[in-house]
Formats: sequence, structure tokens, C-alpha cells
Amino acid sequence: MIHFKSKTLCTFLALSLFGYSATDAQQKDLVDYVNPYIGNISHMLVPTFPTVQLPNSMLRVYPERSDYTTEKMNGLPVVVTNHRERSAFNISPYQGSQPQPVVALNYDHERLTPYGFDVELDDNQMRARFAVSHQSAIYELNFWQKDQPVYVMINSRGGALKASGKSVSGYQRLSDKTKVYVYVEFEQAPISLGALENGEVNTAQLSIEGKQACIAARFSDGMPQVRLRYGVSFISEEQAQKNLQREITAYDVDAVAAKGRQIWNETLANIRVNGGTEDEKTVLYTSYYRTFERPICYSEDGQYWSAYDGKVHEDGGKPFYTDDWIWDTYRAAHPLRALIEPKKEEDIIESYLVMAEQMGSQWMPTFPEVTGDSRRMNSNHGIAMVADALYKGLKVDAKRGYEYSRKALEEKTLAPWSGKPAGWIDDFYKKNGYIPALKEGEAETDPNVSGFEKRQPVAVTLGTSYDEWCLSRIASFMNMKKEARHYEQLGRNYRNLFNAETGFFHPKDKDGKFLEPFDYRFSGGVGVRDAYDENNGWTYRWDVQHNVADLINLMGGRNQFVANLDQTFNEPMGRGKREFYTQLPDQTGNIGQFTMANEPSLHIPYLYNYAGAPWKTQKRVRQVLNTWFRNDLMGVPGDEDGGGLTSFVVFSSIGFYPVTPGQPAYNIGSPLFNDIQVRLGNGKIFRVIANNCSDENKYIQSATLNGVAWNKPWFAHDDIKNGATLVLEMGNHPNKAWGVDKSVAPPSLDVEK
Repeated sequence: MIHFKSKTLCTFLALSLFGYSATDAQQKDLVDYVNPYIGNISHMLVPTFPTVQLPNSMLRVYPERSDYTTEKMNGLPVVVTNHRERSAFNISPYQGSQPQPVVALNYDHERLTPYGFDVELDDNQMRARFAVSHQSAIYELNFWQKDQPVYVMINSRGGALKASGKSVSGYQRLSDKTKVYVYVEFEQAPISLGALENGEVNTAQLSIEGKQACIAARFSDGMPQVRLRYGVSFISEEQAQKNLQREITAYDVDAVAAKGRQIWNETLANIRVNGGTEDEKTVLYTSYYRTFERPICYSEDGQYWSAYDGKVHEDGGKPFYTDDWIWDTYRAAHPLRALIEPKKEEDIIESYLVMAEQMGSQWMPTFPEVTGDSRRMNSNHGIAMVADALYKGLKVDAKRGYEYSRKALEEKTLAPWSGKPAGWIDDFYKKNGYIPALKEGEAETDPNVSGFEKRQPVAVTLGTSYDEWCLSRIASFMNMKKEARHYEQLGRNYRNLFNAETGFFHPKDKDGKFLEPFDYRFSGGVGVRDAYDENNGWTYRWDVQHNVADLINLMGGRNQFVANLDQTFNEPMGRGKREFYTQLPDQTGNIGQFTMANEPSLHIPYLYNYAGAPWKTQKRVRQVLNTWFRNDLMGVPGDEDGGGLTSFVVFSSIGFYPVTPGQPAYNIGSPLFNDIQVRLGNGKIFRVIANNCSDENKYIQSATLNGVAWNKPWFAHDDIKNGATLVLEMGNHPNKAWGVDKSVAPPSLDVEK
């Protein structure tokens, strides 16, 4: 097993996997900077997985194991059907006399790239080589025991399979409505095919259905190599076959890998950097690769299966996308796509509007997945996607976006993890402007509220306030002045939970009283869900990204605001790590009470820009990147939700970040590279030049934008959308006069007093 200490060695192995020479390895392509193993060991919860996939493509795989340390994998992967959570089917190569539906294989010498992998199995007695296309893939299986029977098992865990000639096809059920289909084709006809049950292959039975439905293909004893290719579909077995035949016409692993390599190089070339270290480039491009894991393009030959109404639809020439956890991705992953691939972002948003129609409710989805909208987490942040896109000039149907967003806020319950109609707590929120917290021992009265996820009253109030502000932005875009004023005012509802005595957002009961006693670190149960969500009060203290100026006012001015920010990074855990993480397993990647591991914290290092201390933003951004995102197996501090965390790394590494989706502005941080070129969707280049940039020279001394002196710690989307050059002069001590005046603070809903 490769331990990625030597990136040069790893690059050579990855290149030689598909026929590239050592000379090529010295001339690194961008894809060679991608290390899919970063984060494969988790600090606490779910690790990253080394995903093999073309950008946003339907077919994704990764070795089916719990994490990097696992000694065995469950056969060979076929298709991931839900990011980070579920795979369908298995392919098990096997030599011996007792075939099983799924063979747990130990592995060695694994070499993996974004477009393929090569691994030795079963104590180095077999080798599997794999390469991926969009909806199809290919395996080359090599068997090194000369006197043993050779089998290849195709397994469906909860479905049906059938064999015919050189092919195996079937389905696996994912939910009541949704199936995934596979069509597998061998290069050479097996000497026998049959259903595998109880360790016996029945060649008279060519179809099987059940929990472990398995077809075994037997080849000649000592057969040195078996090659197979397959297609997947969510429509039918026939469509899976068409997908294969459209994409892979030969049994050439190297050819498929070369095409995938080219696609990844072209995709990653949207960002080009000079300077920095090899590790920094590896972290940047690996992070960028992670942002393409989801959502997936679901269209197959101009049609797609929808779990949202249980039907097959024509896509009308617009690719249909699904599998996206918007609570995690709206903050940075969607803005990154809106900047670099706006056409794709337009198609994704249109897909979500269509989903709202297909569900019948016309509620904007929150967690669209292959099997439907799971409505996980809290709030309705698809509204932010629409608002952000509109103000950045993307072509989005504002009328439908407004109406489906409004209905999601007004008609669906705000209770976390629920897709039910509005209930008691929603009526309370509309009347009082906050979600009430339960007193200790008080019984839940709203059946919409999950027994485990709870009301999350502060998180939901703050998140809904932001969503309502985003809805006001959409209304304003449409010149709906009355509606814009109404939702803008609701966008200040966070004020109803601000405790002026403590400077925190504090849960309040239905009688309007703050819960006492209350500890902003630990009160609120597991994941502090009785008050916040996954993160404690120190994180949610800053969750007013649309009106930071007002938050400064509430806290008593700039000096106190900066002091409170500093204290967030300095406040001790208050308990031992075992106790702290037992209650707050999502709040890893700590620097004091700041957590780099969870999305509600991503904007916090940039908030100094609003309060006259942009040099502290520069310091903090470098601190969090260098501390928690590294080129090693534990180099991701928390759950990486398909670009949720890594899009922050991409933005921050290249020098700017979108604190407020819905407000077309970017906060300036401290870039890691001397010269950065970002290719925008219109083909124009936004260039960031950071002269004298280094680990030590992290502070901005002065700046120009398109040759004009620039004293703002932010810039607007309009400033760069047609191409621009931002030049930063960097030094090893801060210029505490740059970007500090109130008049140049980043935009907020209100004005700082």
C-alpha cells in the first residue's frame, strides 16, 4: 500500500499505471497533483474516499472499505449511488473452489488516480486495473495462479441478475421508487455461467433474485486475464447497455484511462498557479477535484429517471443533476461553480426547480439525492443559490426561483430533517420571529420535530433569517418592491435571539425568556441540537453572513467585534478532548473554539475584513490552511461533503472567498501562490499576482486592481467578470492601515454605525 510521503514516487506510479513514462512524470500535468488519498483517515466521523470519476459524472467508484487502514475491500466497486454513503453491485474476481457472492479481498500496491486504479489482490495473487468513463467503465483482471479455477462474480445486494452469452445484466433496488441497472459484457465468453447460491454454481439457472443475487462466470483454469466492461443506468438494463456502447467500444483500459486523464487535465486547467510549494499545489488541485464529486449529471441520451415523481423524463437538451447536500455546498462550492462554470451552475439550478415541480409541492429541494429529496439538516439554502446566480448574471428563471423558494419558506415546516407541511413551530416563528427552545425536561409538542435532531432553534432562526434575506434579494431583482421590503425585514429576525449581555445568540423559550443557566460551549445535548446544530454557540455567534455590519453594531462596535473574533480562536475547549468530541463530534479541526471541520465556520476567518482588521483575516486564513489542510492521510479536518470544505480551500488558496452568497462580492484573504489565473465561464481570465508571496510574506502591503490603487479588502463580481488583474504586494509584517476604513468595508444589509 502506498503511503504518500513521496509525491514524486506516487506520481511516477500513477503515471506508469496507464503507460506513461518517468520522463512524463517529471513534466507534471495538473491531474498529477491530485492525491485522492488526502483525508482517507478521519479525525472523527467519515473520511474522504479516493473517488474515481470524471467531473460531475454519474458513474463514481471508490474501494469499498471503511477507510485507508482497512485491510480488506468487499470485492471491486461498480457504482456509488449516494456520495460517501452507498455503493451498488460488486464484482469479485476469485481463484479457487468455493466462490462466494462477495469476496472480501486483501489488497496491496494500490495505485489510484481520479480516472482509474491498479491494485493487487488476495495476497498478490490477482491484479485489477480499472478506468472510468461517464456512465461506463472497464476492468482488466489478471490471475497469477496457474492451476486454479478462475471465477468472476457479479453481485446485486437486493435485486436481480440474469446471464446470457457473454453478458450479465440486472438491477439493485435503492428505494421503493429507484433502481440502478447494470449491463456487464465480457471480452471472452466464459466456459460456464450460472446463479450462485450456497457456494454452488447452478449453470441451469441463468437468473436470480434476492438479497445477494449473484451470477458466477467461470473461465478456464489458470486463465491469465479476463477483461470486462460495463454500463450503468437509472432507467433500464437496455439503457445501461446503450451507455456502455456509446462510451467504450473496445477492451482497452489504457485508452479509457488516457481519455479520462485528458478530461481531468482540461477541467483542472480552469485554475493555474505558479509559486507555492509542491504540497500546496497538491492540496489545491486535490481540493478542486473534490468539488466535482457532486452533483452528478443524471441525463442518459437526453432522458433521465426522476425519483421526485417516479418517471422517466426527456431533459430537453438541459442536463439534469442530482445528489447535492445544499446545506454544505451553498457557501462555497456553488459560488465557485458560478464563477468558473456558470453554464453548469445554471443547469444545476434549473434541475432543482424542475425537482420542485415534480414533487408537486413546488418546494425548493434541500438535499436532492438519487432517491429523492431527503430534507436533511436545516434551512432552505437552495434560495441562496438562486439569489447568488441572479446577481452574478447567470441565466436562471427568477420567477420560478422566487415562487418555489417562497413556498419552501412559507409552506414547508422549518423543523430540521423534515419535509412535512408547516406546523406549530412555524406558526410561532411567523408570529414571533424566532424558533422557541424547549426548557430542560419540557416535552416536544410539534410532531414535525425529530426526536434526535431536535428543534435546533438558534441554528434554524439564523439560517431562516439568511434565507429570507436571500428571498428579498430575488424579489428585488424582479422589482417586487413590497415583497423585497417584507423579506428584508424578516432577514433581521436573528436579532430576536441576540443576548446583548453576553454577545451570543442565545436560545429563548416560548415565553420570550433566554434559557438559563446556559453554557455556549456545551449546553444543548448531543451535537448541541437542543440549541444549535453540530456546532456550539461559539460558531453560531457569527452566522449572520448577510449582515455583518449589524452584528458589529450588536456587539458594541469594531473593537469588541474583533476582540470577540480573537477570543473564538483562543477560547479553550473547556473539557478534555474525549469529553468535548463525544458531545461535539462534528466540531473537529479546532483552533480554540473555531472549528475548521464544519461548514458554518468557513466564513469566520474573513470577518476581520468587516471590522477594520483585514491583516488579521490574512493571518487567520494562512493559519487555518496550514494547520488543517495538508498533503497527508489526515489532511482534511472533518466531513468533506462533496466540495463543502474543499471549495473553501480552493477559494482561500487563490486569495479570495464569497462570504455572502446572494451578495456578488468576494473578500480578499492571503493567496498561497505568486501568480494565479482563473479562467471564467466566458473565457476571460481573472489573475491574482501576489508579489513576494511566501509562508512568511503573508500580509498585504498594498494592492491594485487593473492598475488602479485598491484599498478595499474585497471586490465585486462585476469588477472581475470580464477579466481583471489584482496585484498584491506582500510582506512579512502587516500593513495595519490597508483596507481599514469603514467606507471600504465589504457590503452588508445594514450600515455599520
